[in-house]
Amino acid sequence: MLARPWKALAREGGPEQVAAAILREIATLASESDGLAAVVLGFPRRLSGEPTAQTATVEAVAARLRALVDLPVVLQDERLTSREAESRLALREKDWRKRKPLLDAASAAIILQDYLDGQARPAPPIFPDPVQDDVHDFDPGADES
Repeated sequence: MLARPWKALAREGGPEQVAAAILREIATLASESDGLAAVVLGFPRRLSGEPTAQTATVEAVAARLRALVDLPVVLQDERLTSREAESRLALREKDWRKRKPLLDAASAAIILQDYLDGQARPAPPIFPDPVQDDVHDFDPGADES
């Protein structure tokens, strides 16, 4: 499964307002044919792992969402995702002024992809080996007439 940018939400107001905006999007996505399995929020931390100025706000938004939805709400490490998004965007667009509006959405897609990549994948189906099956079916003493 591949993540891609879908929509950027303005972060206006405190945790209650941000959670309300996300809830509206959850309702929209949950009503679509492929549904919604989880809510993944970028979890801001310093490279050292220490909290940033935004960490407590994201934790508050996550707590509010967990109280209101029957879906897993996951905090996914977002360290270095903006840098990775910037380098990916720079491959296609050389002008930083054109890249800047795309940066948040590209970073969000990387955060989601990191989450998806970390999920357990089902084992691939095991198909019988037709060559092996033919070998077992062969009886050298049988008359082929």
